[in-house]
Amino acid sequence: MDKQMEEKIFQMHAEVCKSMANPTRLKIMNLLREGEKSVEELLENLKLPKANLSQHLSVLRQRHIVSTRRAGLNIYYKVANPKMIRACDILREVLLEQLKESGQLSAMAKRR
Repeated sequence: MDKQMEEKIFQMHAEVCKSMANPTRLKIMNLLREGEKSVEELLENLKLPKANLSQHLSVLRQRHIVSTRRAGLNIYYKVANPKMIRACDILREVLLEQLKESGQLSAMAKRR
């Protein structure tokens, strides 16, 4: 890979990570792992104001993390690429391991 392409990939990677650096967006992704959801379903599950949800979905859509489908008056969202769910799952596993490790460390410190 040439330097210019590598730089572009690093930039895109950083932009996707920034887009995902929000608990609400992670919750949206978690809901969408089960399949396509309407805006109404997302609103019901997340208990957010519609304007707030719309902003989060817009960020995810701009980064091509989610895609949309319109059916009549309804808009449906889905994960654009299932690999994004796998990436989230891997990071979550790492975080759970870190929590377990820190719990073990604090338990060991208490025994001393």
